[in-house]
Amino acid sequence: MPIRPPSLKPGDTLGIVSPASPAPDPRNIDRAAANLENLGFKITFAPNVRKRHGFLAGSDRERASDLMQMFVNPRVHGIICVRGGYGTARLLPLLDYKSIRTNAKMFVGYSDITALHCAFLKKANLISFHGPMLNSDFSDDNMPDFSLQSFLRVLQQHREPCSISEGYQGDTVKILRRGVARGQLVGGNLSIICTMIGTPWQPALKGRILFLEDLGEQPYRVDRMLTHLLNCGLLQQVTGVAIGVNKDCEDPRIKKGGEYRQTLEDVFRDRLLPLKVPVVMGLPFGHVPLNATLPVGANALLDGNRGDLII
Repeated sequence: MPIRPPSLKPGDTLGIVSPASPAPDPRNIDRAAANLENLGFKITFAPNVRKRHGFLAGSDRERASDLMQMFVNPRVHGIICVRGGYGTARLLPLLDYKSIRTNAKMFVGYSDITALHCAFLKKANLISFHGPMLNSDFSDDNMPDFSLQSFLRVLQQHREPCSISEGYQGDTVKILRRGVARGQLVGGNLSIICTMIGTPWQPALKGRILFLEDLGEQPYRVDRMLTHLLNCGLLQQVTGVAIGVNKDCEDPRIKKGGEYRQTLEDVFRDRLLPLKVPVVMGLPFGHVPLNATLPVGANALLDGNRGDLII
């Protein structure tokens, strides 16, 4: 079984890192840190967290060093990323996965941070957390209670199995294929998962529940990525597919009565239903305000009869 890091508790210290792109507005880092302190956490910043090197938050070695310092620092109990963007995959060859496994602690982020989730699970056998970040979530003084409570519930408490949709009031969930699947939860951003194929950090999918989300990808590009996973023989290995809310992923040129273009749902049905496993789309996670925290590597149940994902 993968290693589950110790839960967080009030008074614990959270380390802030920027493994990918820098915050567009540096003030967001301070605003988010203040909001986390109001939740009862102490905050410490990695030395290079405010660096900017083109489209990256500092050089590769600076960002990798920051991440390793936070893992080996015994006074740091959890690590949260400033944002995604681009650049995380450049760090993967520079990290000491043995030290990361030895100093297991909560690590949270999503989007481009998916590369680290894959690497931590594959190389350190460590559960990490696909969840809110500083720039996009905690910098908002009105962060949705659903996202905040999901973050606190998953990272602070040892609980009985719970639904990721607990408290969700949206109407986005749609069942594409019924059934029930069990397995370890793996996944994240679809684009980044595709870039992991053929690398030493490629996640194993056999017998696992795959969760997917993306941002700003038109249906034909999502089709291309899913087709690539199929052509690699990887999608055929999963026990179920949980799809989040994919922001800005519809074709803006679709018109009634005009040239036929596939919707995102059309693509998911076409590419995933032949797998004959449960498929649920529109679950509350992704590049959206209502973003549940998901433990990558934890045991889960995808309920395709009720349209839910249970951790």
